[in-house]
Amino acid sequence: MQYLKASFLALFLLTVNLIFAQTGTIRGNVYDKGTGNPIAYANIYLENTNFGVTTDDDGFFSITNVPKGNYSLVASFIGYETKKQAVELLSGQIKYIQLSLEASGIGLAVVDISAKRERVRSETHVSVIKVSPKEIKALPAIGGEADILQYLQVLPGIIATGDQGGQLFIRGGSPVQNKITLDGLTIINPFHSIGSFSVFETELISNVDVLTGGFNVEHGGRVSAVVDIKTRPGNGVRHESIISVSPFMYKLLAEGPIIKFSENKDFSMSYILTTKQSLIDKTAKILYPYINASDSIGLPYKISDFYGKLSMQLGSGSKIDLFGFDFTDRYFHPRVADINWDNSGGGIKFKVIPSNSSIMVDAGFGYTAYETEMISADGLPRFSEINHFSTDVDFTYFGEKIKMNYGLEFNSIYTNFEFTNPFKVSFQEVQNTPEMNG
Repeated sequence: MQYLKASFLALFLLTVNLIFAQTGTIRGNVYDKGTGNPIAYANIYLENTNFGVTTDDDGFFSITNVPKGNYSLVASFIGYETKKQAVELLSGQIKYIQLSLEASGIGLAVVDISAKRERVRSETHVSVIKVSPKEIKALPAIGGEADILQYLQVLPGIIATGDQGGQLFIRGGSPVQNKITLDGLTIINPFHSIGSFSVFETELISNVDVLTGGFNVEHGGRVSAVVDIKTRPGNGVRHESIISVSPFMYKLLAEGPIIKFSENKDFSMSYILTTKQSLIDKTAKILYPYINASDSIGLPYKISDFYGKLSMQLGSGSKIDLFGFDFTDRYFHPRVADINWDNSGGGIKFKVIPSNSSIMVDAGFGYTAYETEMISADGLPRFSEINHFSTDVDFTYFGEKIKMNYGLEFNSIYTNFEFTNPFKVSFQEVQNTPEMNG
């Protein structure tokens, strides 16, 4: 009897191994042929089968447990021409395919449908709102500058008040309970001193996820909400630039390829740079002559933003992003104070997908700093800074039937406060707080 049971068990295990041995994996990336940028949420399926997935934010897809054989792989997305490619899959093979979709000639009606489709897609997630740059630009903007901060305020349960300090209240939570990230780096204060504008340039944004509850542990220990902002890579095919001027500010954007993107090449490199400067300190004297009519100061506010990103596609879906930013504010009145705010930081993010492995690795290292310096009219200085170091490694396992995510994150938060009282006595308080999530 024991021999019979052992025989049945061995036969069962042999059958399972034979079944799995007859399957393989098809994975790849989908890009826009005109820009080289990834296409998120594209439909990928094997024709005349039940196998199909959608691409992630980086345009990556993986179809597992596919029986060996010959297939027609179909990639489609609204606003693009559908593309088919023949695929021969062998037993145990991990097949990588890079696809480029060409924009369709019928665009206007399709864009409207696309926005609706993205909204319906976001409703399938619990307490997640997905925002695209097109939706941000469709909203009437203060000063002619579309801004994610202005868009967030039209969403239910979100209120922004005050200026400096990042007073963003989401679903009743306090601002300190929110986490706002730019390409994975925590932004301490997302507001400019002119409270209607954030530090995020709309032309740079790839997508925004607003998580108001039930978010994963990967977002750390925040209890109110997470606003996750991702920037796009530069145009990998041609050089482009944007110049914009309004009564409030002007901005410049330049992007293009360093090593041109091609569907038949594994390696490409692109850049994107943008800068934004306020003009309100100069134009206020003309637009608002009744302000400070007794002197020539006008509105003593000035903001300046810079962001740069270098993106490299390494083949097989692997990539490296290097980026840095500096967002500054200044208020100067000779009879009141000279106040400077500075948001700066940078980091490296990379994704590694070994060609014959079922594991994808996402990792990054970053640093952000928020500094405030005030020199009052009596010459007494005040200074505070928050420095945030972060390192994270995330793994994604693509199994035969499951997809599993796990990872580790380490943060170090350094705070420093310096103050001189009217008696010329200086005080300093320093604190360093480590944090680890997994």
